[in-house]
Amino acid sequence: MPTTAPASPHLDAELCARAVRSRDARFDGWFFVAVTSTGIYCRPSCPARPPRAENMRFHPTAASAQRAGFRACKRCRPDASPGSPEWNHRADVVARAMRLIVDGVVDRDGVPGLAGQLGYSARQVERHLSAELGAGPLALARAQRAQTARLLLETTDLSMGDVATAAGFNSIRAFNDTMREVFAAAPSDLRRRRNPATPPSVVPVPRAATGAVTLTVRLPFRAPLYPDNLFGHLVATAVPGVEEWRDGAYRRTMRTPHGHAIVALRPLPDHIGCRLALTDVRDLAPVIGRCRRLLDLDADPIAVDGQLAADPALAPLVARAPGRRVPRTVDPAELAVRAVLGQQVSVAAARTHAARLVTAVGTPIHDQEGGLTHLWPQIADLAEHIEYAERTEYAERTEYAESTDLADAVPAGRRAGAPRGLALPAARRRTFAALVGGLASGMIELGAGGDWERTRAALAALPGIGPWTLETIAMRALGDPDAFLPGDLGVRRGAERLGLPATPAALSRHAAAWRPWRAYAVQHLWAVLDHPVNRMPTPDHPGPATARREERL
Repeated sequence: MPTTAPASPHLDAELCARAVRSRDARFDGWFFVAVTSTGIYCRPSCPARPPRAENMRFHPTAASAQRAGFRACKRCRPDASPGSPEWNHRADVVARAMRLIVDGVVDRDGVPGLAGQLGYSARQVERHLSAELGAGPLALARAQRAQTARLLLETTDLSMGDVATAAGFNSIRAFNDTMREVFAAAPSDLRRRRNPATPPSVVPVPRAATGAVTLTVRLPFRAPLYPDNLFGHLVATAVPGVEEWRDGAYRRTMRTPHGHAIVALRPLPDHIGCRLALTDVRDLAPVIGRCRRLLDLDADPIAVDGQLAADPALAPLVARAPGRRVPRTVDPAELAVRAVLGQQVSVAAARTHAARLVTAVGTPIHDQEGGLTHLWPQIADLAEHIEYAERTEYAERTEYAESTDLADAVPAGRRAGAPRGLALPAARRRTFAALVGGLASGMIELGAGGDWERTRAALAALPGIGPWTLETIAMRALGDPDAFLPGDLGVRRGAERLGLPATPAALSRHAAAWRPWRAYAVQHLWAVLDHPVNRMPTPDHPGPATARREERL
């Protein structure tokens, strides 16, 4: 029987009740309402008749409601709500833990692995999560597995065994028991209930050949969403071979815990179409989570736009393009390396450097549906490549020791630890090598569970990492919604055109009113300028711009 004890002391019961009575979709994912008279839990916007106030119990997560004995509503499907924006804009241990759980750490490494990445004991992690979310890490991971399994049951023809494996269950029995407990239905019943007019979206590849699977899922988001700068930025800065715009979708390769994936993301009016080609079906949930993070789909645009629109200079921009998102990344280490390669050069030059790095060190793959050719290099491979370049430089300097000009004896792109083919200035080579070394040693932690302040301090200690690079990494790799680039030329020019202060110090003082959403203000300031990063790619202009530019976006 469901418990009637208060679910969470962190939720305002009156505010939650008003949201339920008004069926306010803005709160979907922020909390869940459980109904003691029916034993089910719903999203706030459930179309069913609102329950009586005395029968409502409010939970911060689906796992908390499930742990209290409530089953998911079959009408509003609360498990399919967008994720809470709390986990992406907070840096405390609970938010870090939630990001790691979404990335599948508990399924792969268990609670000890989660605790190890957070730097806490397993007991401390359990206590923190249970106190705020009403459920521990195992229950939260179990809720995610149930959601993934339901998605596969209703949209694919994968066998029950493959669904259980893809969702992260260790056995068919655990899979069956969980589905019955959460949804009050056997897996086979859930599959029979799917809409017969909707064909399965999965195309299995014979497992004897590759073990791969291709399927299409819908990624929900909180409306509104303005896709132009989101997809425009990703495509304008796309690394050839790793990313491309094809047939109205942004496509890219991605390393996964058990292999790799190719994802195609297509903006649609009420969701993002997501086509996935996975070498291992167990990577489904982590890949979906990374795609959501890349496109900032769990953001709360109402809160962001409301704060920024209070500034008269930004209000017209917010009105013209509500729901701007921050383009982020599927691989924080990749973004950090690309930020260094992009220091003080045009977008075209940064893409050229990145493409050469991918060709030299990346892993070749085969793309059946497009022109993608490589995975972005692993940090370990980059570190090994740098070490090889340094050994080669030493050998060449020794061989040409009698030369009167040693600088001419060694090609510029191969000095001071630069990988072959990268013609970088000496200072940039040192920064590149220091960053890769810090990432390889673990001194710099950019992953989902990293401590933002500690990471900022470690990055700032590296040679050549200034405010622009640091804030770029914080905004797009760490996901800090308050990262700000007052010294960026594009930001300063955009601010000047709006009549805002154009010097970094004065702009920073003015931008204090935009906190904690300054990263979103950066997107609006960049949008004042005419550049492909601000425009949705079209068939007439499908790819990255080739024109050089001054702004470092």
